[in-house]
Amino acid sequence: MLSPQPPTDALVTPLIPGSGLLPLAFDEVTLTFRQFSPLNGVSLRIASPGITAIMGPNGAGKSLMLRLLGGLIEPVSGQVRFGEQNRVPRGHIGYVFQTPVLLRRSVKGNLLHALKLAGVARPERKERASALLKMGELHHLADNPARSLSGGEKQRLALLRALACKPALLLLDEPSASLDPQATFLIESLVSRASRAGVKVVLISHDQGQMGRLADEVVFVHKGRVLEQCPADVFLKSPESRQAKAYLSGQLLLD
Repeated sequence: MLSPQPPTDALVTPLIPGSGLLPLAFDEVTLTFRQFSPLNGVSLRIASPGITAIMGPNGAGKSLMLRLLGGLIEPVSGQVRFGEQNRVPRGHIGYVFQTPVLLRRSVKGNLLHALKLAGVARPERKERASALLKMGELHHLADNPARSLSGGEKQRLALLRALACKPALLLLDEPSASLDPQATFLIESLVSRASRAGVKVVLISHDQGQMGRLADEVVFVHKGRVLEQCPADVFLKSPESRQAKAYLSGQLLLD
């Protein structure tokens, strides 16, 4: 007799509450590359659970902020804090890049490898991987080479792989850029499900429609500075800064 599949929420409920890493804080964070400082004294406090979106024009520093949260780079000065910690909580952060990076393994093999690295016991890995693939509607492709998937399928697999280890914090860099509406819907459904299960989500997006559907809060960044931070519905309807108004109306931001 087959064992029952774990409830969907149980598949993505974080091992530690996402709220346990809050507030996420940048304290006077500066990044310098040669003579250029794309972030210069940035201070930011993200204290609310749910989904926080970072918006702004290209080159504003959004991806650098996400990489700082993920521990992929370190500031020249200042601190990035997670609650009372000033170090990235190892094993409790999931990261999905705009262009998914997949192993030369099967679809299911990518998940099994992630679960192994996370220390999940061997008897549990296959069951959890199968349940995740079903949740992401990729179960019928389980034995296919991961790199043979379509763009939307690859991104979904990358998201499932990030969620497989039950992170408290999920970082997403434009997770549905250039995807069609159906693929975008499936990605957004997974992100919403993770958020409802208690995962704190920080994502980058240029899609105002997506922000209206997903985000609870928006942080607007321009030229390495945080210009606004407010509830998503307030930002999308009545931004305060001149730059945010221009950005939302589709104007080119030159200063």
